[in-house]
Amino acid sequence: MDLDKVERVYTNYAGMYDQTFGRVVGQSRESAVRGLPVQPGDRVLEVGIGTGEALPLYPRHCEILGIDFSEGMLEKARKRILTHQLDHVTLRRMDAARMELENDSFDLVMAAYVVTAVPDYRKVIREMIRVCKPGGRIIMLNHFSNGNKVIAAVEKMISPLCKHIGFRTDLSLSTVLEGTTLVVVRKKKVNPLRFWHLVECVNQKNGHAIPAVSVK
Repeated sequence: MDLDKVERVYTNYAGMYDQTFGRVVGQSRESAVRGLPVQPGDRVLEVGIGTGEALPLYPRHCEILGIDFSEGMLEKARKRILTHQLDHVTLRRMDAARMELENDSFDLVMAAYVVTAVPDYRKVIREMIRVCKPGGRIIMLNHFSNGNKVIAAVEKMISPLCKHIGFRTDLSLSTVLEGTTLVVVRKKKVNPLRFWHLVECVNQKNGHAIPAVSVK
């Protein structure tokens, strides 16, 4: 997947996203956002904000920046901000792999259905870590490949097809986290079919030991 192709795919999706894929993932997204450990005054970054479906669910006592590379998606998000009068939210068009943001500037970074939908997930993860404060939280809501060998084989087989519509299916959580400073402190499956994983990590840039959970 190249960035321009991803942008075209999701801009084309924008007009019908909320009525199609948005409905499929809506329950999982709502569960994820309502459970975020957001404290009063926190700065929150949502990577891949899309049409801004989750924005009304965030508490108003935090400051939110939403970024996306698709102008079509951002246009829908802007309308949602006006409709719900979300004065604590700012939007910017930005490549998640090259964020124009300062180091250590966010308390919490949220990425829903992003990691498997970008050309280079490693760059995106590195950028999320860079802009997140030491000890801050990075939360990913995503499908990660299953440890079951049969399911994993099917996921790998259909991954080339899925790439044409903007995402991949063959990426494991352990691969995503390998070599990073992220420590998993919470992991659960959040939808009725148990297809989406909510993974909460602490950004261990300060080197302090943090109890971790298995990422298998």
